Formats: sequence, C-alpha cells, structure tokens
Amino acid sequence: MPTKQLIADARQRMHTTVETVRRELSTMRTGRASLAMLDGIRVDYYGTPTPLSQVGSLATPDATLITIQPWDKGSLGAIEKAIQKSDLGLNPSNDGALIRLAIPQLTEDRRRELVKVVHKKLEDGRVAIRNVRRDGHEMLRELLREKEISEDEEHRAQEQLQKVTDKYIADAEAVGQEKERELLEV
Repeated sequence: MPTKQLIADARQRMHTTVETVRRELSTMRTGRASLAMLDGIRVDYYGTPTPLSQVGSLATPDATLITIQPWDKGSLGAIEKAIQKSDLGLNPSNDGALIRLAIPQLTEDRRRELVKVVHKKLEDGRVAIRNVRRDGHEMLRELLREKEISEDEEHRAQEQLQKVTDKYIADAEAVGQEKERELLEV
C-alpha cells in the first residue's frame, strides 16, 4: 500500500531531522565540560584536516576541565591552533605533553544569547519537519490524481501524517527545552 510507505518515509525523515537538531545542540557550550562540544574541531594533522578525537585521547576529569593527550607530541601546536580558531571561546593551556581546556562559567548575557541560538536551531528543525509533511501532502495529492488511492485513503493518510508531524515536533521541542534548561542552570 503506497500510503503506508509514504508515512514510513516521512517518519524516517522527521526522525533524522530531530537527531540532527539533537546533535547540533549537543555541540553547544554550556558551563559544564562535554566532549561533544569538540566534535566540530578539525586539526591540520600533517596537511590533512582530521577530527580532534582522532589525533589524541580526550577526557573530562571534572565538570570544568577537558584534557587532550595527543598520540603524537608534534601535533600539540596544531591542536592548540585548531581550538583557538574554533568559535568556542576556549583558551588551551599546553604543558608540552597535555592540553588542558578550562571551561569557564557562562555569564548571564552569554546564557541568554545561547538560549536564542537554541531557539533558532529548534525553529529550523520545526521548519524542516513541516517541509517533510508538505512533501508528503503533495505526494498524497499526486497519488489521488493518479487514482492510485481513494479520497478516504488520502484523508486518513493526511491525518496520520499530521499525527507523525506533531509527534516529531514535540520531540524536537523536548530536546530544545532540555538544552535550554542546561544552559540556564547555574
């Protein structure tokens, strides 16, 4: 039945969108040390942009510190440069064998700015989910025009598609509220 496959496809695409929002929000800096915030950093490792996690061992010994133990001591400078170039606002300290990243507490103004960024990313996610719904509606109308489904089937599928949309928008909002709560926590 074409409508079941269409709904399953829409569900999969919406789920992917929610996971993308979750991943984007996990890289945002809070007042707490998290290795996820370093995911986007690429180190120029012998001329090749390499993810930070592949050039050394990352650890969070406590809630306000991240340590990076490079496997190749010659890459310390490159790692330091990559962190400084990132938009995280962190200042690495290098002792010749280990890089330490102290995670400073966020100011109230910075927290408010980050909450606005969370809202923007969340709205982008909601728009993407609604776009999937719109694509589904268009496909259903096309199936109806081609007489592959009846008007009743189209109506039921539209309702199902709306329920799936509502569920994934609620999931995305829950992810956003969790991140907002994390940011406003002092």
